Amino acid sequence: MSVEGVSGAYPAIPTSDEKTMSMIAHAGGIFFGFLPALVVYLMKKDDSSFVKTESTEALNFQITLMIAYMVASVLVFLLIGLLLLPIIWIGSVILMVMAAIAVNNGQDYRYPVNIRLIK
Repeated sequence: MSVEGVSGAYPAIPTSDEKTMSMIAHAGGIFFGFLPALVVYLMKKDDSSFVKTESTEALNFQITLMIAYMVASVLVFLLIGLLLLPIIWIGSVILMVMAAIAVNNGQDYRYPVNIRLIK
């Protein structure tokens, strides 16, 4: 999806619907985990490259969070997990809000800590 300009092709500006769906994929994880990102990915992956890219990023982040929570849960027995669980939660909420704001402004967002299993 690109627009031909005088100096060549550049990416098209995301529509309001694309921004909203991408924002739901990122911010929905705060309350519903991986489900919003998965639903948006499955519904819109063929319609918009922007939404596909952002919902894939959000889904990968939710998978990364699940792995982090599992590791921290195991480490609760060593008492380290008691410290890690709130740190993971607070950090993930901050990153998801930052992602939602970025995609609402039409920018791509990449999580700084993300295992990209889904391409």
